[in-house]
Amino acid sequence: MKYARLTPGQGFRPVNSFLYYLQRIVVSPRLRRLCIRAFRNWVRMRRGGGTAAGAATPTQRQLLDTLRSDGYSPLGPLLSEAQCGDIHRYFADKPLTGRGDGASGYIISEAPPDARIAEYSLRDIVGCPHILELANDRKLLQLASSYIGCKPTISQLGLRWSFPVQETRSDLQTFHRDSEDWRYLKVLVYLTDVGPGDGPHVYVRGTHLTKASMRLRVQSDSEIAQQYGKDKLIVATGSRGSGFAVDTAGIHKGSRPADKPRLMLQIQYSLFRSYAYVYEPQPYRGWPPFDRYINRLILAFP
Repeated sequence: MKYARLTPGQGFRPVNSFLYYLQRIVVSPRLRRLCIRAFRNWVRMRRGGGTAAGAATPTQRQLLDTLRSDGYSPLGPLLSEAQCGDIHRYFADKPLTGRGDGASGYIISEAPPDARIAEYSLRDIVGCPHILELANDRKLLQLASSYIGCKPTISQLGLRWSFPVQETRSDLQTFHRDSEDWRYLKVLVYLTDVGPGDGPHVYVRGTHLTKASMRLRVQSDSEIAQQYGKDKLIVATGSRGSGFAVDTAGIHKGSRPADKPRLMLQIQYSLFRSYAYVYEPQPYRGWPPFDRYINRLILAFP
């Protein structure tokens, strides 16, 4: 995804800037809840409640309750071993864009030794087997609809490698909060096996319910340990194909891999679009015919 220019300068988008920082400055949890309630009622009036119709199973209710209380909920296997293999084969010859390391255009088998984080383009992600089907899976859409409170929008779809590079890390690999929209959640799916040394996602349980500062900042491991204690940390390890839902308005990080590279799929469902991004929907003429509203930022329908 391309980031919007939110400060004055070439490419500055004042509307994006205003709407993005509008939700950033409302830091009171109570006031945010009131705003979210009004906004989701407006979306429900226009678009309905999403795919939450029908009685939820006990397992689905438990997942939702855990997500609401902890900000994190494991989802188990979301892709089979065969599907993960299909995805890896598809991306074997697709170029990567480096993030912050100055290198781009290489394929995964030729990644430079100093590569730290690299991503695939939305165009290639849309063309990949299984990913769009997973993002539009009925159970995931039902979870997103129930958590957000209305029909969700897929506002980000990304596939990112993190490499084991010594003595360097990005802000993504340091504890921080996201501020994507008024209300959102992410489904993260590992496409490589992830153990403790392979860059697991780490989340501070319950911090999505706490007040964030208007100025987003990173925090060190020692600060987090002192403020919350190690018992609050959720370290999300798992085999490839496994996934979890997480509200990244809470404090989290992607650990820097120490042993081997990590590939992770990110699907973001939100109340509105995220004004931090510039959207370039990709042409889609495939099957099945996904919901146009949910996918409008990702797919351009004929």
